Amino acid sequence: MSATRGAPVELGFATRPPSAWRLRAANFPSKVGGRPAWLGRDPLPGLAEQLACGRCSNTCAFLLQVYAPLPNRDDCFHRSLLLFCCRDPTCYAELHDPRCLRVVRCQLPRRNPFYSFDPPPDDPPSGTTAAAAVAAAAAESEEAGEAWSHRLCRVCGGPGPKACSRCHTAAYCGKRHQAMDWKAGHKHECGHAAEPTQTPPERDHGFLFPELEILTEAEDDDDDDEEVEDEQKEEEAPSDAANQGVLKTATESELDEQQLEAVARRESVDDRAFRLFKEKIARDPKQVLRYSREGQPLWVSSEHVATASDIPACSCGSPRSFEFQVMPQLLSELHVDSLSASIDWGTLVVYTCSRSCTPRDGPHAYVSEFVWKQDFVHSAGGLRQQRQ
Repeated sequence: MSATRGAPVELGFATRPPSAWRLRAANFPSKVGGRPAWLGRDPLPGLAEQLACGRCSNTCAFLLQVYAPLPNRDDCFHRSLLLFCCRDPTCYAELHDPRCLRVVRCQLPRRNPFYSFDPPPDDPPSGTTAAAAVAAAAAESEEAGEAWSHRLCRVCGGPGPKACSRCHTAAYCGKRHQAMDWKAGHKHECGHAAEPTQTPPERDHGFLFPELEILTEAEDDDDDDEEVEDEQKEEEAPSDAANQGVLKTATESELDEQQLEAVARRESVDDRAFRLFKEKIARDPKQVLRYSREGQPLWVSSEHVATASDIPACSCGSPRSFEFQVMPQLLSELHVDSLSASIDWGTLVVYTCSRSCTPRDGPHAYVSEFVWKQDFVHSAGGLRQQRQ
């Protein structure tokens, strides 16, 4: 696993934006929930190959995206990573199973077919409503050459290759989302409304997550970071090494009650890893994301920690390295945190191509990357109480 000791860490915090305009694709947002703000528009990711749950085959919901351009790379002037997850809680029943998760990467040069060469404005046009600002941004984008060769699903915002057989204008990723939209109101407007625009109607299908902006700030580079890392390295040794040393050098008769009690109370490796995790995030308890390209993830447990052999190489043959991780605090922001069956994780760790290669399907295409899911085992109850 490629890692750089001391790589800076950016912390992400989910907050409600002052205007929905900020979360549109032309503003290159980092955000949670809602519909994806696709960076490249043609082609979009494949539904079955890149956006479907590996357990139930249903289309995954957009979870979050991180805008992460690479300095000194002309082809990565714009670069986004988009993470999707299954909405079916039963797909999270098996510990550490990442098949319910998908992550894709897209990158563009500054001069591209979709966006203006000039940077977007910091604020929406003055004297306009949020809806008008979005429409104005879309018009400006079209003038710059942005075009869609297809429509988007009115439920999930993903590719919509299927159309309503009655009005032939409403687009869907498949029958499941078409049925959702029909029940949610399309049956009353079908055949009567004007042809839908590329922006899907603001209708609650119970599928999308709440839409929030991700704001970032640098994590304090305190001296205890190195201390935490050293402690984590120590945990790689057998958890009962010290206990074995005591038992090996002393006979049972030499172990008095105090010694036996000390051995019994010795902190397990997993408890210690969880303690270190809690201490690390306690300084910024509302963080939902940690970004550190080629840095090191913060593990929530000593169990199911990814090693170099666990991380598959990119399709180009290059090794993948750590780029960002999603924290369990996000579950509360999404209102899915529940003691019953629910979407759940300890942390989601995303690994991307170390050289951020150009896609084989074209410079604007999306490349699948790798996500590692680590769940809580022994300490899950404690963290759930903390999140609540």
